[in-house]
Amino acid sequence: MSAAAPPLPDSDLSHVLAHTRALWGELRGGRIFITGGTGFFGCWLLETFCHANSQLDLGAQAVVLSRDPGAFRRKMPHLFRGQDVQVIGGDVRSFPFPDGTFTHVIHAGTTSSAPVQPLEMFETIVGGTRRVLEFAVACGVRQMLFTSSGAIYGKQPPQVAAVGEECPGGPDPADENSAYAEGKRAAELLCAAFHQAHGLQVKIARCFAFVGPHLPLDAHFAIGNFIRDALRGDPIRVNGDGTPLRSYLYAADLAIWLWTILFNAAPARPFNVGSSESISIGDVARVVGDVCASGGGVKIAREPLAGALPSRYVPCTDRARSELTLETWIGLREAVANTAHWHRLNG
Repeated sequence: MSAAAPPLPDSDLSHVLAHTRALWGELRGGRIFITGGTGFFGCWLLETFCHANSQLDLGAQAVVLSRDPGAFRRKMPHLFRGQDVQVIGGDVRSFPFPDGTFTHVIHAGTTSSAPVQPLEMFETIVGGTRRVLEFAVACGVRQMLFTSSGAIYGKQPPQVAAVGEECPGGPDPADENSAYAEGKRAAELLCAAFHQAHGLQVKIARCFAFVGPHLPLDAHFAIGNFIRDALRGDPIRVNGDGTPLRSYLYAADLAIWLWTILFNAAPARPFNVGSSESISIGDVARVVGDVCASGGGVKIAREPLAGALPSRYVPCTDRARSELTLETWIGLREAVANTAHWHRLNG
């Protein structure tokens, strides 16, 4: 994180504010504590917070927990030009509670891409969530957002077009690769328990797949890797057979959904966050190649098995649409174009 990242485009910041303007009054004069503020979600939350704070003269402050505050300041220097954002150092499982009072908390720490062993992954998610919940109760926080994951449903049955919040499935607890998903499931249980025991208004966002500025191009996110290949002019490589079905929500829409869930959702009632428009991984690669005008073509590693149903990771978002009037405003092609342009600026 040594190189400074460019700010988010003004068009994205304006888009988020246009769809959340009526929500921000609750944070006027408030103070919000954010974990995971240096990651993909966190960067979007912080930049949209700072934009709303400035445009609406909220007089609010965000305090961000980071394992490496110096690196975060070097990555995002434009966030520290005023008094909107303060960064403190610490581990999410053991951080000392910062001084002062807080009105809101967003717990977005611990991503699925963290290079840690399964046991440490599980303990970080569960232990970190408990620590943040204890902090929220101790500080009299009014509302808290926990970013969970669609992984908590386990492997989506291929005959189920879109998985809903009432799905009874779950990950395989005997598989060590389920550590992330099981950690998120246990963390949701902690959130529900703290809501019942302490009245803490914990909101739960089960997040699926996304694309946008700040998405890493060198991690395990397929669409990020495709954009990387396209920007280099290399062939866009699909490691499998290209048939798995996914869906992608643009990060500006993601920010709208997360802020709306924090301020408006019912506590301890999970909401899927993502796009319900499925597309095969092979077609995602072709869209990226077309949008980015890549000359390298698309290379799919192997042919699909005859008669095999494609795997799916696609949410049903009816609950968010009906209860919170949320939508997908920015389509995939525009999302890919915006992401690629931002990364070109980022070198």
